[in-house]
Amino acid sequence: MSDDEIELLRASLRRFVQREILPNIDRWEEEGQFPRDLYRQAGEAGFLGLGFAEEDGGMGEDPLAVMAMTEELMRCGSGGLVASLGSLGIGLPPIARWGSAALKKRVMPEVLRGEKIIALAVTEPGGGSDVAHLQTRARREGDEYVVSGQKTFITSGCRADYLTVAVRTGEPGSGGISLLLIETDRAGLTRSAPLRKMGWWASDTAELFFDELRVPADQLIGPENGGFYVLMSNFQMERLSLAVMAAASADMALQASLEYAQQREAFGRKIASFQVLKHKLAEMATQVAVCRQYNLQVARNLRAGVAQVMEVSMAKNFATSVCDRVTYDAVQIFGGAGYMRGTLVERLYRDARILSIGGGTYEIMNELIARQLGL
Repeated sequence: MSDDEIELLRASLRRFVQREILPNIDRWEEEGQFPRDLYRQAGEAGFLGLGFAEEDGGMGEDPLAVMAMTEELMRCGSGGLVASLGSLGIGLPPIARWGSAALKKRVMPEVLRGEKIIALAVTEPGGGSDVAHLQTRARREGDEYVVSGQKTFITSGCRADYLTVAVRTGEPGSGGISLLLIETDRAGLTRSAPLRKMGWWASDTAELFFDELRVPADQLIGPENGGFYVLMSNFQMERLSLAVMAAASADMALQASLEYAQQREAFGRKIASFQVLKHKLAEMATQVAVCRQYNLQVARNLRAGVAQVMEVSMAKNFATSVCDRVTYDAVQIFGGAGYMRGTLVERLYRDARILSIGGGTYEIMNELIARQLGL
């Protein structure tokens, strides 16, 4: 997309958020979910197609457009809604890039139209970021795989119609992992009630149990035992999106703090007039600005086809650290009001905590950075 097209996209997304989400978001947060119909509305507007090739029914694979979409959706102030509405961004790319033509034709159009929801199921109770040692198994029996195991912390897991599931089909380690597309109405799948979380309340998050579930072998995504590479390539855009969410959260917390500091009075004057507050806000603004610029540079390099393995990890760690600090400071600036439910900075503070965990922890990102440095 050209710069002008991206600005038009931003304007359209901003209207969508203002019209369809902002009037309802506080209620949806308290209810712990948002209507399924929002997927259809986002699909009809073309937003769900961002990041996917036009020949697959998408709007193009421009990382800058995906970044713009994430930033604008985050204006609703709910990371949970953005994560669930965008779960196709991690569940669908393996099918788009590695699935058979028949699988793509069957699944992608209805997901991009918002008619069906797809989720990625990788994390396990005993595994977390240690993807190479996942335990859910799939054994081949004729023209089917038989799946048994457990997944947890699955975003959109409660309502998903499709799951892109990482399973072990081979020996221990990264070389024995495969990916399967599994419909959620198959016998042998049990889903938990929505998991209760510190933040991301509007995101349904589930635990999944597979008990001798049978799935056709032609729903294998990519080569058997080649799933680890597919997952690692998938993580790049997921991690950048989390970095963008973190930067957007920090920016909203900063803007709310600037507004509040110029309205709130203490000791007979606006608190923004106190030097300690001025300097704190200056530091917050500096961190947010640098964070957003680095994310933008990484997205531009990805668009140009430049490998960004180390840089994406750096972006995620820097952005989530900035977000943690800025949302913390925002609550401090708001004082008691910042601790109250219904205050934007309170929600941003809670939601921020997952960003340095999801998609690979802060510590795992540092390990990847160190490896790229030859350490």
